[in-house]
Amino acid sequence: MTRKISQRELRNNSGAVLRAVQAGEDFIVTRNGTPLAELRPLQRRRFVAKAQLLVAARQLAPIDAAAFRADLDETVDQGVQWDL
Repeated sequence: MTRKISQRELRNNSGAVLRAVQAGEDFIVTRNGTPLAELRPLQRRRFVAKAQLLVAARQLAPIDAAAFRADLDETVDQGVQWDL
């Protein structure tokens, strides 16, 4: 869960905030109540959470399967033999 902290709190408690980031927490840094920056671990996650995947999938444009297949058939020569 992302926590909001003020610029002052980050300045005064930078050690504690960075330890929390190292432990995996995310922060939004605000100035006068306005979000200014995101502070998060650099570590990449190995897997995407199902909820994140569903949110991203809902934002994709719908695909017409027949048109997609026609585009593939037009673009890719299925008769090419590959030497493996």
